Amino acid sequence: MLSSKPTKEFFCIIDDLLQDSNVQKMKEFNQHAGVSCYEHCLMVAYFTYLACKKLHLDYISATRGAMLHDLFLYDWHTHQKEDKKWSSFHAFKHPKVALQNATEIFDLNDIEKDVILNHMWPVTVKMPRYQETVIVTFADKLSAMRETFFHFTNTLHTKKAYKYAYVFLSFIIFRII
Repeated sequence: MLSSKPTKEFFCIIDDLLQDSNVQKMKEFNQHAGVSCYEHCLMVAYFTYLACKKLHLDYISATRGAMLHDLFLYDWHTHQKEDKKWSSFHAFKHPKVALQNATEIFDLNDIEKDVILNHMWPVTVKMPRYQETVIVTFADKLSAMRETFFHFTNTLHTKKAYKYAYVFLSFIIFRII
């Protein structure tokens, strides 16, 4: 899923996180369009690693925080239906749940905590305190859009109407040429 070959350094930064059973549990939960929460966080962490390293920011803390930013450990698609008080509030509440889970398992620094707590800005009102958190915020949105885009394009290719439209457009293009 990672677009270019991740470096050994990237995996060394998050290796202890990846070995944790709670982080591994993220593989069980769908995040966006058939992508697991684990895969999503791994992608966000990699985008964050690349950007923060290029910008000479604290790429280690940012990458670690990005890997943990969605450590809420429930399926938010069904959780909202089961618990009415959560209905439509996942976007607002999950950063606090993820931070609570992460601090119970790992010793986090201030940047890592800010990344987890404020990665949903501007949906959540509180502004990020660090540049690294802003990077994670954009990496999170980029990753979510990428996952959704690939899901919809893959879905379109399986639809009969799309296949017929493709053949029809091909005939028109070849007639023009």
